[in-house]
Formats: sequence, structure tokens, C-alpha cells
Amino acid sequence: MTTTLTFPALLRLIDERATAFRAAVASAPSLDAQVPTCPEWTLFDLAQHIGEGRRDWAVTVAAGPAPAKSAAEGAPAAPRERGDLVAWLAESTEQLVDALRKAGPDGGCWTWWGTSQSPETCGAVARHQLQQMAVHTYDAQFTVGAPEPLPEEVALDGVEEFLFTCVATTSAWPHKPTAFDFHATEGHSWRLTVDGDGARSTRIPAPATTPVAAADEGPNAAGVSVRGTANELVLFVYDRIPADSLQMEGDAGLFDLLREWEPEE
Repeated sequence: MTTTLTFPALLRLIDERATAFRAAVASAPSLDAQVPTCPEWTLFDLAQHIGEGRRDWAVTVAAGPAPAKSAAEGAPAAPRERGDLVAWLAESTEQLVDALRKAGPDGGCWTWWGTSQSPETCGAVARHQLQQMAVHTYDAQFTVGAPEPLPEEVALDGVEEFLFTCVATTSAWPHKPTAFDFHATEGHSWRLTVDGDGARSTRIPAPATTPVAAADEGPNAAGVSVRGTANELVLFVYDRIPADSLQMEGDAGLFDLLREWEPEE
């Protein structure tokens, strides 16, 4: 796994996104507001998820490769008073970042993505935690009517992180083999290939740097390709914005098959 972001940058950006999340919570008219992008949750529910999740991952990182006991077991519940909740969220982030910093990027860590393209290291955990924090910050901002794009460096790494961590699998694709191309207007592209060996992604030349025929036609063409800013691509793969928010070529129905697929591992 490679990433354009260094480990110190990942930790810095986790903290920055967490600060933006807390700002949205602090500005909300009510913590009982429904989160449009996570309709089963109120803003308080989302904040509780963020705080408890970061505390759990802090404990997991500290435990190394062995599965850790949940930090939520026996811990006080998330406070409902706004000021206390914001302070609790800040403490949750601090626990996570401190645990990651102490463990270092190469430290072994239990993860749920054993057969993905991401290693079971604290560096990979930090990379995924940044994306979780970034997307949920967008959710909180959207709830209070002030959504902001993900920072470009976060979004660019986020497309690849999602493909390498959340999609990659060794379970056989149950349909005709095909490929999905993702093109960020910032000049980065990736191909997700799905077949009997599972799902794997790789970086590919951006359309502007390769002949059109080689990129979009011929026997090696993708079944579907999607183009947009890196921010749009991340929000699309996390189901925050619809497909018609981006440029799409090919069989759009393949994305429905991909979303419905439940690998057996």
C-alpha cells in the first residue's frame, strides 16, 4: 500500500477534521436534528458514534495485533449537554491520535480488512480513520446546512483508500468479470477489477496522459467509468451524493451490482 500522505500528515488531518466536526456540532440548533446523509441517526447519535468509535480504535491500536476489548464497555455514556459533548469528542480524538503516534505507522494492529490491499498496521488504521472522520464531518456539516468539500489532499487519498480497504477482497465476483474506472479531475485515476479472483484496484494513467482509445475502448476497457473531483468521488463511493452528480460512461448498472455484492469472507 502506498499513500500520498505521510503518517504525521494523517494524524494532523484527523485532528483537523475532528475539529471541524466539533464546530458543526457546536453550531447546530439542536442535537436532535436528523442527519440527512445518515437518516437513521440524529446529530447526537452521529457524535456518539464518532466519540465511541475513536475511543475503541485507540484501545485497539494500543493492543497491537491482538483484538482489544471495546472501550465502550463499562465506560460512561456520551454526555448530552452540548459543551460536555464537545469536550468529550475532543478527548476521544486525542486518545486516538496519541495511541497512533505512540504505536507508529509500522506497528501491527488488528483490523477488519484482513484480505484487502491495506496492511494490518497502524499506518493503515490512521489512513482509514482520516476518511471516517472526513466523511462524517461532511455529514455533520450537511446537517447544519453548511457542507464543505473535503480538503483536496484528504479526498485524493480517500478514493484510493476506499478502493484498497473497503472494496478489495479475495471472494469471487459472482457476475461477468469487469472493471470500474475512477478519474479525479485533479489528475489521478484508479481501476477496480472484479473477477473470479475477487476485487483489486490499481492506479492507472489519467485520461489526459494516455490515448483515448487505450483508456476507453478495446478489450481492456472498463465496464463503467466515473469522473468528478476527488471530493465528489469520495462522497459518491460513500453514498453521500447520487451518481448523476458525476460524469459516467458505460453501464451504470454495474455500480448497483457492486453495492449489492456481499463477499463471503
